Amino acid sequence: MCDFMEVIEAIRSRRSVREFTAEEVDDNAIEKILEAGRWAPSGLNNQAWRFIIVRNKDTMEKLSGLTHYGSIIKNAKVLIIVFLDKDQMYDYTKDVQSIGACIQNMLLAAHALGTGGVWLGEILKKKEMVNSVLEAPGSYELMAVVALGHPVNKKRQSERRAISELSFREKYGNSW
Repeated sequence: MCDFMEVIEAIRSRRSVREFTAEEVDDNAIEKILEAGRWAPSGLNNQAWRFIIVRNKDTMEKLSGLTHYGSIIKNAKVLIIVFLDKDQMYDYTKDVQSIGACIQNMLLAAHALGTGGVWLGEILKKKEMVNSVLEAPGSYELMAVVALGHPVNKKRQSERRAISELSFREKYGNSW
C-alpha cells in the first residue's frame, strides 16, 4: 500500500517545467515514465493511447515551428508525443479522459525521477501538420506533446483555488 502523504506530496509538489539543463534523459527514465502512463485507467481497459518518442533535433526543430511554445520543444531533451489511436477507441470522450490520466501519470513519474516535464496543448491547433512531420498513422489523433528534461534549478510555485470555490453540495449549490 502507498503512503498517502507521499502520494499527496508528489501531486502537490509537481510543477510544469519549461526550462531544461543540457543533461540528457536516459532511456531507462523514459521507459519508467511510459510505464507509469500505461497504468492509467482506461474504459474497457482498451489503452487507446499511443506514443512517439522524439529525440532527433531536426524533428524537434520542425515541431517547434508549429506552436507558440517552440522554444520549450527546442530546449527539451526528449518529447513524448501522445496520441489517441482512433482504431482502438470505444468512446471518444472516455478515451480522451483516459489519455489525460495517462499524461498525468507520466508527469508524476517524471517528477519522482527528478526529471521535469510540461504538457503542451496549444500545438493541437496544428495536429495534422504534427502527424505529417512524424509520419504518424492516419488513425492517430494528436492529444499532447510532453516535453521532458532535467529542470533548470529555480523556484516554481503555483496557487490553487479553495475547495469551497470549486465544489458544491448536490442540487442546492451551497458550498461545503
